[in-house]
Amino acid sequence: MSQKTNQQWGGRFTEPTDAFVARFTASVDFDKRLYKQDIQGSVAHARMLTRVGVLTQAECDDIIRGLGEIRVEIERGEFEWSVALEDVHMNIEAALTQKIGITGKKLHTGRSRNDQVATDIRLYLRDETDLILDEITRLQEGLLALAEREADTVMPGFTHLQTAQPVTFGHHLMAWFEMLSRDYERFVDCRKRINVMPLGAAALAGTTYPIDRHYTAELLQFSSPANNSLDAVSDRDFAIEFCAASSLLLMHMTRMSEELVLWASAQFNFVDLPDRFCTGSSIMPQKKNPDVPELVRGKSGRVYGHLFSLLTLMKSQPLAYNKDNQEDKEPLFDSVDTVKGCLRAFADMVPALQAKKDVMKEAALRGFSTATDLADYLVRKGVAFRDAHEIVGLSVAYGIKSGKDLGQMELQELRQFSDVIESDVFDVLTLEGSVSARDHMGGTAPSQVRKAVDAGRQLLAAR
Repeated sequence: MSQKTNQQWGGRFTEPTDAFVARFTASVDFDKRLYKQDIQGSVAHARMLTRVGVLTQAECDDIIRGLGEIRVEIERGEFEWSVALEDVHMNIEAALTQKIGITGKKLHTGRSRNDQVATDIRLYLRDETDLILDEITRLQEGLLALAEREADTVMPGFTHLQTAQPVTFGHHLMAWFEMLSRDYERFVDCRKRINVMPLGAAALAGTTYPIDRHYTAELLQFSSPANNSLDAVSDRDFAIEFCAASSLLLMHMTRMSEELVLWASAQFNFVDLPDRFCTGSSIMPQKKNPDVPELVRGKSGRVYGHLFSLLTLMKSQPLAYNKDNQEDKEPLFDSVDTVKGCLRAFADMVPALQAKKDVMKEAALRGFSTATDLADYLVRKGVAFRDAHEIVGLSVAYGIKSGKDLGQMELQELRQFSDVIESDVFDVLTLEGSVSARDHMGGTAPSQVRKAVDAGRQLLAAR
């Protein structure tokens, strides 16, 4: 008599699986994190089978009780995971059968590991997406509080990392808020496509049992069952889309990180990061390294790589399920962990940032940041813009030679370039005048920053 390789599926085989192959093909070491979702899906499946008459109520009760006991054992660390049973699904099913006998073997009626794992992953990713959405909101709440506090704080705005025009620090922070709002919307939209139920597709063609997929979807709070059984078991678009949304989020966070690293440097000295989010040097006692933003900046590479891994994994796969798809979980799990960790670090750190207002203002006074304001002033006095541009350019050249910013020049110094300049020019050449003049929706004026903060709070309250 032949030796079965695995009691769950070994009937067709005449020899046991090679020991190395068993370890090589097993996924239980990483997919066991799906245990909650696997049990959740099995409970719903058992209730559906009972509803359509495949299981008795007593059998259903035994199954649910047994699965509940298994969950407790797993969460207490008492459950013994077996590589020989390959994955989370077969480990739990084998344990259930051991607990309640032959009734445990009936649970798999009308389903396959193909639709089971696809369902588990969607349940898992739906849960994790909700947590990520909460963390994005928490980070945005911190940004709103900081932006409101720094609505009047003037700093240089940059293009090409060169001083361009003065802005308020609050306005700059609200730009970060807008990036995150788009990220939030992408995850919400991605969640819609995650929330479709594969269960009932079985291996690839459906099942001959009289299942009620809409009832199972209702129990599991899916928006609907998947429309096509072939697509249901082989689709991983939702995981790729999640990693794409994660990559965009991390890209935004690298931009924030880079600015924080620059601002915390001695050369900028714009902000002070809390000590608890920094580390020191083993050899240079004066160092305070911005490790959290640096590490977030670096972790973007992991998520970008996982996106490309999943795209490559799915490239050229024929329908329906293939063993290749076992490789979807580790990149996805690590993407989830990385995104959550980065968001948590920023959500904790951002509200504790301290702006060095005097340093920011002094930096804004350098680099002729109000040059555009002078050009606009001249245009309002009737000078053509191109002529105004040249006049301001000559004024800046003079300032470079004399070591004076535009706002530091005497009236007669400015008038040598245009006699239309009057004493009221200093209303726009001050930093405060410059930012206050941009008093329109989306502008940097302190009043507009406060309006943007109010609008942001309304947005978060409506979620």
